[in-house]
Amino acid sequence: MSQPRAENGGAMRYPPPLQPGDRLRVIAPSGALRELESFNQGLEVWRSWGFGVDVGPGVGDRWGYLAGADGDRRQQLGQALADPTYKGILCARGGYGGARLLEGWHWPQAMAAKWLIGFSDITSLLWSLGGQGIVGVHGPLLTTLAAEPDWSQQRLRKLVMGHCLPVLQGEGWGGGVATGRLWPANLTVATHLLGTGHEPDLTGAILAFEDVTEAPYRIDRLLTHWRMAGKLVAVKGIALGRFSRCEPPEGVPSLTVAEVLRDRIGDLGLPVVSGLPFGHDGDNAALPVGAIARLDGDAGRLELLPPP
Repeated sequence: MSQPRAENGGAMRYPPPLQPGDRLRVIAPSGALRELESFNQGLEVWRSWGFGVDVGPGVGDRWGYLAGADGDRRQQLGQALADPTYKGILCARGGYGGARLLEGWHWPQAMAAKWLIGFSDITSLLWSLGGQGIVGVHGPLLTTLAAEPDWSQQRLRKLVMGHCLPVLQGEGWGGGVATGRLWPANLTVATHLLGTGHEPDLTGAILAFEDVTEAPYRIDRLLTHWRMAGKLVAVKGIALGRFSRCEPPEGVPSLTVAEVLRDRIGDLGLPVVSGLPFGHDGDNAALPVGAIARLDGDAGRLELLPPP
């Protein structure tokens, strides 16, 4: 039996803003850790901001492509949530495995709201947590943080410390202006949550999608599934980040990924903004999952609104 989901228009709880001296816990809920140098560099960035960062046991474990057995990775997450010492949870890397933790998973009752930070495969945990009414951060992982430009690093720091964030500029496709809850996600991971007990209520949502290493026909397949499942009917707008390494196979007739996005999204009559600076293989602007945002499809702007 799945847990009850927070309605999209209902109140979302922001974790308390972080303060220098707060302690954060590192977990590896998805793929096995391979990028040790960038991982350590990410630790140093967080520590340079004045936070204490503890690497939990099992972070370096490996079971095939996973960072340890499901039960061990669930235990990492559960312990980090339950320990009042920690005000936030930093995910080591993406890959694959987060959704496996959600099979039979129940978020602790009346749990304290903590910052959960990551992207890519961490979408599964962020969306499930958002479905419980707690805001998380779709943003740099420990293994990607050090490679971010200063503005992106500072955006993440400001977000978790409770400061307002600047508007993001992209390419407007028209459609006017919409306000709704922002659900940033890796498109592939989010699609595989549809129809499960961990799919949040997306009524009135502004979806924000990115993806990596998916051929155009696969992006087509994913978006067609959203359309056929009726999941875009009640959505208010769509923001598009980077779709990196999504080129067609060499020598095979294909649409480009840009043509697929236009074809599958451009006819919905919604505000759409593309080319926003988030996703893999480039600047990855931190975005709060479940926050209220304004999407201007004419001016090509994505603006985060202050919590009510």
